[in-house]
Amino acid sequence: MQSELVIERVGESRAINPQASPALTRIHLWDLPIRIFHWSLVAAVLTAVVTGEVGGSWMGVHGKAGLTIIGLVAFRLAWGVIGSTHARFLSFAPSPAKIRAYFKGQWRGVGHNPLGAISVLALLGLLALQAGTGVFANDDIDFSGPLSVLVDKTLSNRLTGYHQWLSYLLLGLMALHVVAIIFYARFKKDNLVKPMVTGWKEVQSGKSTAKGGRLALIVAILVAAAAVFLASGGNIHTTPSAPSAKTTPAW
Repeated sequence: MQSELVIERVGESRAINPQASPALTRIHLWDLPIRIFHWSLVAAVLTAVVTGEVGGSWMGVHGKAGLTIIGLVAFRLAWGVIGSTHARFLSFAPSPAKIRAYFKGQWRGVGHNPLGAISVLALLGLLALQAGTGVFANDDIDFSGPLSVLVDKTLSNRLTGYHQWLSYLLLGLMALHVVAIIFYARFKKDNLVKPMVTGWKEVQSGKSTAKGGRLALIVAILVAAAAVFLASGGNIHTTPSAPSAKTTPAW
C-alpha cells in the first residue's frame, strides 16, 4: 500500500512537472537459483585462479574448482532454457536492433542489457572452454586432469597450453566485468550488484520474473550433476592390472 502511494505521488508530480523522473516500480528480477549460481560461480572461479597460480599441493583443489565450474555452467545453460523469465537466453539474447537501440538510449528492457548479454554469453563460453581443456590437462609433475587418460601426452600438453592461455583471457574478461559494474554504479546510478543479492530491482516498467518451477530446477540440477560426472571421468572404466605371476623357487 505504501509503495502504491509513492508511485501515485510521483505520477502526480510528473503531471505538474513533465521533467520529473518517471515512476519506478519494484520487481523481482533475479530468482534464488540464479543468485546462488552467480555467487557460487564467483567463488569457484576465484578458487580456481588462486590455486592455479599457487600450484603444488593445491592443484587438487584447483581440479575440484574446475569440476564445480563445469557443473555450474551446465546448470546455467539448462536454466537459460527452462528457467525463470529473465534468466532465459531468449529474454535477453542480443540482436543488432537491440544493440542499436541501446546505444541510442532507446532500450527499455529489464535484466541484462544487450552489452551485458554479450558479456554473459562470452563468459559462459569462455568458462566452458577453460574448464573443458582443464580436464584433459596435466602439469608434468603429479597432477593430471580426470580425462587426460583419454588422450595421448602430446594432445594433453597442447590442451594444457590452451588452458593456460585461456586463463589470461578469462582474467581480462573478469576485469572488464568489474569495471562495467563500477561504471554503471558511478555514472549511470544503476547498482547491478544489489539485485543479484536481494533479487529485487526498481525499474521504470517491467514485470516480476516468473519462477522456473520445481521440475525445471530438478532437471537443471540433474544436467549439472551429469556434466560433473562425465567431466570427472566417472564413466571411465579402468582395466585392473593383471597380478604378477608367482615364481616357483628353484629349490
